[in-house]
Amino acid sequence: MRFSRRTNWNVEESDLARAHRERVEAGLPVADLTASNPTRCGFAYPADLLEALADPRALDYDPQPLGMLEARKAVCGYYRAHGVAVDPGQIVLTTSTSEAYSYLFRLLCDPGDEIVALQPGYPLFDFLAGLDDVKLGAAPLVYDEGWQIEFEGLERSLTGRTRAIVVVHPNNPTGHFTKPWEKQRLAELCQERGLALIVDEVFLDYVEAGSEGAREQGNEKTGSEKVGSFAAGLEGVPVFVVSGLSKIAGLPQMKAAWIVATGPETTVAMSRLEVIADTFLSMNAPVQGALPRWLEASQGIQEQIRTRVKTNLAVLDRELGRAPGLSRLKVEGGWYAVLRIPALEPDDATVLKLLERGVWVHPGHFFGMGPSGWLVVSLLGVESEFSTGVTTLINYFLTHQESNNSGDRP
Repeated sequence: MRFSRRTNWNVEESDLARAHRERVEAGLPVADLTASNPTRCGFAYPADLLEALADPRALDYDPQPLGMLEARKAVCGYYRAHGVAVDPGQIVLTTSTSEAYSYLFRLLCDPGDEIVALQPGYPLFDFLAGLDDVKLGAAPLVYDEGWQIEFEGLERSLTGRTRAIVVVHPNNPTGHFTKPWEKQRLAELCQERGLALIVDEVFLDYVEAGSEGAREQGNEKTGSEKVGSFAAGLEGVPVFVVSGLSKIAGLPQMKAAWIVATGPETTVAMSRLEVIADTFLSMNAPVQGALPRWLEASQGIQEQIRTRVKTNLAVLDRELGRAPGLSRLKVEGGWYAVLRIPALEPDDATVLKLLERGVWVHPGHFFGMGPSGWLVVSLLGVESEFSTGVTTLINYFLTHQESNNSGDRP
């Protein structure tokens, strides 16, 4: 049998994945500093949350390609709380942001066209682009007293076949979110090149209090207040915002997301997106019916997550104070922290040694960083497990430093 080249992936288990699986299967303790699933991080959800799925109206099959009107109106309410007026006619519901990306890649690209995404970033776009016969280019986020878009590098990554730029706002895992001056530069660049802008805002509600970005948005008092959404649009630029309940309501298993279209030719874009959505009709009625209730309940889980992130970040900073050779980079949003570590060996080797001590952490290259000198930790985990994992991580580096210093002595 002949399979398509687009599915010619290396599906062998990596050394890191194998080592982790074997440790878990052996029943050995693992403090998971990669935890990203809120449903398994000890948060309290309303006891009646699932009752919304029992609405008898879901028994009627009424296929609506863009999604049920009441569900889309609820999404409009979410953006209204962010100070942005959105019309239901600008929204198409999808089962996930991954599906939303796929719809947009098909809308904007012919086979062989290109999409450019900023790195570091979550390793998802390679697979999505490949499945839709789209090439993926990378443009750099750089760190200089905070993360920022490196526009010279971004411009170099663009070609005559580039159709869109992907921005994650705030970025995962760096926490960088796009500042007003960066938005302006992006708008100018997209207008000059005739590009669309795809913006992932799943972490929009998780802004670190006191961060530079919060201050620029006028939210210096609390990170729980809203930062600016790209759903407000950029003048002269087709902007497609993707988001969903996975992060907003801490409900990744409910598979509910959306696209908001703004800017020039929105009417044409929505008519084409409607045909794409009608071809698949993937959204199910019970989830659409429950979406308004889940959005209403999202503030409770968001507050718990923000408190957890703040608590764990304080623990991380306290422990880092014991290890002068380690530091964390500034966090503006989301629920990850990037650590700078001594680049003495490949990060995979460091991760394996930490796993032997019962700590599971991401190497930076998982997100497109260099092969050594970077670790990424999730701030979402249960406090006790997080504290245990971070303490063990710091102790490992302290011991490692002492060993290296001893070896240097005559």
